[in-house]
Amino acid sequence: MRLTPHNHIVSSAIKDWIPFRLREEEGGTDCQWLYLGNEMFTKPFFDETISRCRQLPQNSKMKRSVSSAAMLEEWAPQITSIAPAAIIFHVSRCGSTLLSQLLALDPANIVLSEVPFFDEILRWGHRNQTKEEADALLQAAVSLYGAKRNERQQHLFIKADSWHVHFYEEWRQLYPDVPVILLYRRPDEVIRSHRKQRGMQAVQGVIEPSLFGFDERIFQLSLDEYMGKVMETYLSAFIRILQTDKKAIAVNYNEGMLTVMERIAAFTGYVISHDILEKMKERSGFHAKFPGQVFEEPPLDSTIPPYLMRSFELYDEVEKKR
Repeated sequence: MRLTPHNHIVSSAIKDWIPFRLREEEGGTDCQWLYLGNEMFTKPFFDETISRCRQLPQNSKMKRSVSSAAMLEEWAPQITSIAPAAIIFHVSRCGSTLLSQLLALDPANIVLSEVPFFDEILRWGHRNQTKEEADALLQAAVSLYGAKRNERQQHLFIKADSWHVHFYEEWRQLYPDVPVILLYRRPDEVIRSHRKQRGMQAVQGVIEPSLFGFDERIFQLSLDEYMGKVMETYLSAFIRILQTDKKAIAVNYNEGMLTVMERIAAFTGYVISHDILEKMKERSGFHAKFPGQVFEEPPLDSTIPPYLMRSFELYDEVEKKR
């Protein structure tokens, strides 16, 4: 990017700031900004990064920094940002958090893991039928979150929310040449994880049912049955993508996360140094969401419940295409 006096001023003014919340106002849509300070994107969940940053004096309730949402599109081209190296879609509870943690071990990587602002933009566009406006905002937001904050940063990896596979067309239209990673896991293993702590996508009505193609009948299902239906939509989407997108690859949690990491590196052209690989080996033995805990899981019952039969059929189809 060639600096001009104007864009140099803008890039300096918004350095270490990110847009993090949309606000509907009478005159249009505004955007609230968050000061990052020295905080880097290394936490298992992006919400943790936001929580830490909100404690900074610049983000006190008395100092709200707000712009019109339209300014994102004007300012984004005026900063030095890193283009995405890959977009990771996943079925949830399939090792995606650990994968993002492994990538974040390398200072050369910026890892945007389930950024709430990206989700807010996409679902705002879905609810309000403002797809074109939402797509433009999303592209600007990715550039602003992917701002190069030091010379070591070279790669940008985006781990989308699990339901963002239903926004695949939007992501692909914005980034037609970026490698797509489809991470999945046995459906019964996904269900087991959600039984311990249900995610947003695993409870009826938290995510708009229309996004999954559901109607009011889903509210009659048990939580496990509902998540089975959600997984059917995820795995069906994976199959469609693998049939049509030559720049997409499927990886299974059960390959082992280091093998998954190596396959992704080979597919995207990301070179893992020996030192970073050793750190990845050490980190992969611990719980993704609780890094101090060794990860262990008991074996599952081999009987497949009826509500997961279709999910397993789709899982097997994805396996054939892996």
